[in-house]
Amino acid sequence: MFDTVLIANRGEIALRIQRACHHLGLKSVMIYSQGDAGADYLKLADKALCIGPAAPGQSYLNQSAILYAAKAAGAQAIHPGYGFLSENASFSQAVADAGLTFIGPTADCIRRMGDKVAAKQAMREAGVPCVPGPEGSLPEDRDTLQRVADAIGYPVIIKAAGGGGGRGMRVVHAADELMQAVSVTREEARRAFGNPELYMEKFLGHPRHVEIQVLCDRHGNGVWLGSRDCSLQRRHQKVLEEAPAPGIDAALLERVGQRCVDACRHIGYHGVGTFEFLYEDGEFYFIEMNTRLQVEHPVTEMTTGLDIVEQQLRVARGEPLSIRQGDIVTVGHSLECRINAENPESFVPTPGTVYRWDVPGGIGVRIDSHVTSGYKVPPYYDSMIAKVITHGATREQAMARMRTALAQFRVEGISTNLPLHQQILEDAAFKRGAVDIHHLERWLKERQARS
Repeated sequence: MFDTVLIANRGEIALRIQRACHHLGLKSVMIYSQGDAGADYLKLADKALCIGPAAPGQSYLNQSAILYAAKAAGAQAIHPGYGFLSENASFSQAVADAGLTFIGPTADCIRRMGDKVAAKQAMREAGVPCVPGPEGSLPEDRDTLQRVADAIGYPVIIKAAGGGGGRGMRVVHAADELMQAVSVTREEARRAFGNPELYMEKFLGHPRHVEIQVLCDRHGNGVWLGSRDCSLQRRHQKVLEEAPAPGIDAALLERVGQRCVDACRHIGYHGVGTFEFLYEDGEFYFIEMNTRLQVEHPVTEMTTGLDIVEQQLRVARGEPLSIRQGDIVTVGHSLECRINAENPESFVPTPGTVYRWDVPGGIGVRIDSHVTSGYKVPPYYDSMIAKVITHGATREQAMARMRTALAQFRVEGISTNLPLHQQILEDAAFKRGAVDIHHLERWLKERQARS
């Protein structure tokens, strides 16, 4: 059991975790870099400690500084949020070695699920459906590589075993492209992830990105919390998410969701996690597991009524889950728009001072943000400054509330992608639901061609 949590993150997720701590009567310690000094949200913590310069490598990624801050502040647990060190196995182990609680899975689970080859093997063992492809990593031998690709059938996709964030992958449409793609991707993987290991899968032409959220305790109990559709992506980065994923058979979702829980038991996973799938032609194909809290967790909270961060904290304290699968009921529909400080046409980040910050409200509207009027958006970090989440009895009502919320959101001093989200909500294909992961980039190209 712990009573003080150090939040090893910044911005909206740090504030989100701090609020959940206070709801449970836990003290919170926030760390910050010199680039975030003076931010209003830091005043809400029980303690706030500067741990280094603005550069992430010298602050939010500095494991030694974070552990020292935890000890100095009397924190017994560390919550990594998302990004930064949240899926870093060595950090999870270092926290445990320091006698502190890492609010997340064990280092072994992070390491196993972070290796895409090992993750697929574990999922196959647990009966989770996977994208067609060999279980092991790719060999160096040219003839063997060609035989593997021929057996899968073109097009195939080459991926880095330690990759993520859309990096370290190449699509190969024909046999004469294979060796060049493998060579380039292997070198990219070595440089970006320190691991040249690759694997190969069937490339799906028009899939959706569908996620299943899970929550598991240390006592063998687990539940899945419905589905999310995160298909609207630009350069493999999510832009807008919704829950539940529209148009998928409930019985199929239940089967896959239960297999995800079974997989967690199989690997000894505890905490919150998300199984990511490609979904095409009525079939699910596992691609990876995120062993952390996700940006889009609010849409699941809105449709289930659960505080996922609170549950995460309770599990980390060793409490058994107080809910069972039969208690999970998905009600209505929820959307989330990620609001970034960026030019809505060029997507160039726009750091600077926010002179006006008027957020929308009303029934079924939630804003997750750390920004206030006068806040200086730093140039050193991810450009997301807010999440607008709406909920309605139907998808149409959630979309109507989102249109109103975006129209009433006023930001001055910097450019944001609010206009982009407003345009997306008027897209006929998105209104119908179930667009594939390539839809947004096609739509952006068409928009550019018209301008």
